[in-house]
Amino acid sequence: MATPVVMPQMGESIAEGTIVRWIKKVGEAVERDEPLFEISTDKVDAEIPSPAAGILTDIKVKEGETVAVNSVVATIGQASDVVSETVGKVGPAEGGASRGGPAAVKEQADGQSTPAPTPAGKTMSSIEPPQPLGNGRRRSSPLVRRIAKDHNVDIGQVAGSGIGGRVTKDDILDYIERAPAAPATPQARTPQPRPMGNDRVEKLSVMRKKIAEHMILSQRTSAHVYSVFHVNFSTIAKLREQKKAEYERAGAKLTYMAFIARVIVEALHRHPVINASIDGEDVIYRHEINLGIAVALDDGLIVPVIKNADEKNVLGLSRAIADVADRARAKRLNPEEVHGGTFTITNPGQFGAQFGMPIINQPQVAILGVGTIEKRPVAVDDAVGIRTMAYLTLGYDHRLVDGAVADQFMADVKQRLECFDANDC
Repeated sequence: MATPVVMPQMGESIAEGTIVRWIKKVGEAVERDEPLFEISTDKVDAEIPSPAAGILTDIKVKEGETVAVNSVVATIGQASDVVSETVGKVGPAEGGASRGGPAAVKEQADGQSTPAPTPAGKTMSSIEPPQPLGNGRRRSSPLVRRIAKDHNVDIGQVAGSGIGGRVTKDDILDYIERAPAAPATPQARTPQPRPMGNDRVEKLSVMRKKIAEHMILSQRTSAHVYSVFHVNFSTIAKLREQKKAEYERAGAKLTYMAFIARVIVEALHRHPVINASIDGEDVIYRHEINLGIAVALDDGLIVPVIKNADEKNVLGLSRAIADVADRARAKRLNPEEVHGGTFTITNPGQFGAQFGMPIINQPQVAILGVGTIEKRPVAVDDAVGIRTMAYLTLGYDHRLVDGAVADQFMADVKQRLECFDANDC
């Protein structure tokens, strides 16, 4: 009996996913729960297991295509059922979402969206725009309305490609990009890159596109300012040597990041504006401290979130950081584990960078960059000494956070790291 394989629902607010890679090919045997294909959504990349054992007889959705959740993407059956046409028409599973109408999209609570392909035989200009609501307004997220306001765009003039005519982030950005503008002078024109000679041209990956969208949106949204502090990690280095074996017996690797994370969550309690968000004319002071830890992957970056990080000690944070980092690299994260962060730490220093100027992870208002931690000559009591040092950079949104507040927060972090053990201060 044939078993349909459907696009899974990877979170309550996720309406569709993109197939990044088929791990199995048509005609190959597959065991139940064996990885079958890899998907990418707004929130997470994941390998999807086979729902049954058998032969992959049919692939209905090719790599790079985006389909609604519950759409049938493949079939598991017997060898005699293998079809010669490997990519067929995609249809929703029984009770699943339909792909009819203008391009369906996924729209998250934070307003991010990715449009599905335009229906065959039509262009965006040939699709009749959905009618607005009865009151003349179109459905949209707060983020979309804010972008429209910032660019003086009447959202009622924007054709929505979302379900029920909803205006998505891509709709409003595309409308702004296509809006008539004054001709640029020759000096102001941006040169268009063209392949030359033996250049290699590749399509941006799904993850790369999403990172680009998120970073550009953050630069447009927040007034980025940075403060850099030089911090003495000599006390932390001693503690790591003293407790390294003890932590290894407990199944954890004691890293500098665990100490930094612990100090950060303590400081966020004392400086709540750093753990806040801006919503229009309102400031949301977060009660929870959910710490995002940036993890570098082969093809991009992902930020899993440690929920209620302030409830964990250094050992608990060591385990949590190692766990989310390992599962991020193995593409085993759940959608809930990559959203809801209130503050982010990124570590360019692991690759040798002295410090970085990271872009704020929206809708947060601050991010910490950790530079390489190494021994350096420094002035100690009018003499030159060797100490374990590192630069810490705080990027913050100047719309909400003033320089004095940011520097007070960083001075607090510096003092606590340098005096983690009070006996050394």
